[in-house]
This record gives sequence, C-alpha cells and structure tokens, in this order.
Amino acid sequence: MKITIPAHKNSKLKAVAELVHKDREIGQLYKCVNINAVDRTGMPDHGAVHIRIVTNIALRILRLLHQNEVQTGVEKDYEMEYDDAEVIVFLASLLHDIGMSVHREGHEAFSIALAAPIIDRLLSPVYEPDEVIILRSEILHAMIAHNGSTKCYTVEAGVVKVADALDMTEGRSRIAFEAGEINIYSVSSLAVHKIEILQGAQKPIMIKISMHNSAGIFQVDELLKRKLANSSIRDLVEIEVLIGEGKEKKIVSGFKF
Repeated sequence: MKITIPAHKNSKLKAVAELVHKDREIGQLYKCVNINAVDRTGMPDHGAVHIRIVTNIALRILRLLHQNEVQTGVEKDYEMEYDDAEVIVFLASLLHDIGMSVHREGHEAFSIALAAPIIDRLLSPVYEPDEVIILRSEILHAMIAHNGSTKCYTVEAGVVKVADALDMTEGRSRIAFEAGEINIYSVSSLAVHKIEILQGAQKPIMIKISMHNSAGIFQVDELLKRKLANSSIRDLVEIEVLIGEGKEKKIVSGFKF
C-alpha cells in the first residue's frame, strides 16, 4: 500500500509511512471498502484514492496551523512533540474509513475496532509502549470524530474531519456518475473543479473552492460547512467559493427515476 506524503524532516512519520507501505492488510482493506462503497452501493471512492487525497490535505492543513503557532492536542495535553501530531493525523486519515469494509452505516465504530491492532503494529517499532497507548488513543479519537456531528476534542481531530470533507472535486464521483448514480452527491461533486489550501490573511487557513457549476454549493453548504462547524478548527479557517467564469458548465440535461 503506497501512500506518498511529504514527510519533510519528520523521521517518525517517515518510519511509520514505510511500515504502511509494507502492510498488506491495509491495502486489502481498501479494496474491501470500495467493494461496499462503489460496487455495491454506488457511492464515491472511499478506498486508496480517497485516502491519498485526505492524508495530504490533512498534513497540509496541520502544517499551516503549526506555522501559525497553533498548538496540537498531543503537545498541549501530553507534552509530546509536534512531529507526533503529524503521525496522529497521518494514521487517523489513513484508517478513518476502513470500517466501510464491514458496512456503510456505523462505519466509524467498525473502523475503530479494525484499526486498533493495526495502529499498535505500526507504532510499536517507532515508539515506546506508553507512547503507543497515547498515540493510539489520539488516533482513534480523530477517527471517530470524523463523523459530521461528533465533537472534536483536539486540533488533530478537527484537521482530519475537515480534510475528509475537502475530498469533493469532480474526480471523486466520476465512477458513480458514469455508472448511472445521478444524485445531488454525484452532481454536486462533479461541479467542483479545484480546491486550494493556502495561508489565510485573516485566519491561519484559507480554503479556495473553484466550481464549474453552482450545484457544487451543496458540497460546501451541506457537507463541508457541517463538518467545519463541529470541528475544533472552525475559528481558524476561512472559505472562499468561486463559481464559473461567466457561463456555468452543464452537468446533466435531465434524468428519470
């Protein structure tokens, strides 16, 4: 399972990522996730492609917050290092949806059950036993809190929740759309062209969302807005939405049901 991330000078993150690349269980779980998500229920990708996008977005957001001297939960409450927060965000992003291999409904809880032994396996070669317990708890919290209505207790959890919602561009629903799943989720996702995560002027994070069509507002107003509101970083993020340039792109001419 290859997840390409910019580890920068974080030796712990690099070591954990290398262990992920060798882990056959994780790769197979992503295949099982998409059997349920894409093949059986017509949902967008929740497997390896989604995970690659979310992990990179999450690390980008976390690093911008760090540049703005925002303290993470593991630093504040456990007196550990910022590098450990990156490991937490990476593994929580990596494993947050594996419970969909069991079922879509309640997948957050299934993800927790499946992830716990995987987390221990990945962290034990890098961390001391007590540190493994701390990071496992923080990772599992960030995973369960990616649910839109679940409260985040840490910056790391808020980062994962928002990053998950930001995988909304047109490629996300292409498979489901072409298979005939024409609904507000697939159409609104196809309307979103590009997302940029930048240093903000008024707040640490500026998220710019470019759309072909105003249908994409659903992705922002119903999905991203709800997750951001229930995150721990809502006051640290500003969002700008740009819709078309003169004429909106047509996505569908009509449909029957």
